[in-house]
Amino acid sequence: MSRLLRAELLLPVVIVSAAAMVAISEFMTTFEFTSGGEPQVVSTASDRHSFALLILAVLTVAAMVYAIVTGLRAVAFATAVLGCAALLLFVVLDLPDAGKAGPLSEDQTLYFADARADPGTGFWLEAVGTVILGLATVGFATQSSSQLRAPAELIASRRRRREEEAEDEGEADEAGPEGDITGDSGEEEDAATEADGEGPDREEAVARGRRRARATSASASATSSPSSRSRR
Repeated sequence: MSRLLRAELLLPVVIVSAAAMVAISEFMTTFEFTSGGEPQVVSTASDRHSFALLILAVLTVAAMVYAIVTGLRAVAFATAVLGCAALLLFVVLDLPDAGKAGPLSEDQTLYFADARADPGTGFWLEAVGTVILGLATVGFATQSSSQLRAPAELIASRRRRREEEAEDEGEADEAGPEGDITGDSGEEEDAATEADGEGPDREEAVARGRRRARATSASASATSSPSSRSRR
């Protein structure tokens, strides 16, 4: 469990989560322009940024994946630049307008002297997402090449372990029937000789012999697996 909580494994998850928040916020309401307490016009992030934050979020995740696969620190630095660019876009374009009062536009049909830009759900999602994305990408860029490759190596090691387990199970299945046949016959004969000749006693003895045969076969399969791996 502690291995999975290492920074080199947590940061990619945090970056992907923050990028998803930023991307989703582009389709949500950033500001509600109200006048006299009543909403008059809504403004979405895509209208304000022309989907710039969505593009930055996708590029950030793509650069992060490339850095993990290759271990190149230069690509990790590029990931940090993209993440910080998304944060800068929020700070420069959206944050100053939060709660700002004044006319909506020069159009007389939309002119309200006391109009105010109230932050919507998209604004807060964008705020949290860009801040986390900027900080996480900076932390990601400070890692060494071996730390950058840690997620890819963890996935590869788990894949190899599953393949080895599948091979061991296949070898155990191949060796199992032969061991069961020889073990069952020998144990059943021994059990038959132990019985007194009466029906119930003989059946119990045979049943005990079969149970011992299955246990012997299972232990033989377990001991044969390490030896087969050593031969490979």
